[in-house]
Amino acid sequence: MAENDGQEKARWITTVIVSSSLQDHEISVSLQNQQHRIRYSDSVETGSIIFSLSGVAFLLADVQDLFLTNGELFFDRIKRFMTIHRNGFLLLSAALHGIKEWDLMFRIQQRFLGSNLRIIPIHNTAEAVKLMLTIAKTTSKPYLDSIRYRMLMARTQIVEQSPVWKMLHQSQLDCSLLNTS
Repeated sequence: MAENDGQEKARWITTVIVSSSLQDHEISVSLQNQQHRIRYSDSVETGSIIFSLSGVAFLLADVQDLFLTNGELFFDRIKRFMTIHRNGFLLLSAALHGIKEWDLMFRIQQRFLGSNLRIIPIHNTAEAVKLMLTIAKTTSKPYLDSIRYRMLMARTQIVEQSPVWKMLHQSQLDCSLLNTS
């Protein structure tokens, strides 16, 4: 069966708060081209992209830039980002994730072990935008409620049609008949 009876799916459009440092970045242009409302801010962490209605934030970092700068400054930036955003993702951008890039990710993971920071390697702008929109959309209230409902219905259907459930239900009926006799 075709989704929505062959009609085009409604596009998901939201407001995105973007660090002013990313004003001319490809990600900002791509989000604008997809009709999202972009609000630039100087008060958010440099490299931040925030989907406030979804409660998720992303910190964009280019791996090559990190190799050229002081690592402690970057770790401080991540720390400030994590104190503000409880649902934060670090997007590490590199055309190719080789040994040096994976080593950097490992050091970041070790440094922030126990925090709620999730590190996601990305290769290009299209991949980054698709990933951010997927995460933001699935964590937004209407979609989250829909996903929860569908999972509940699937679980109910699985349980009700399960042979184990039927056997347990039958044994429960047998026990209740024995207790009433």
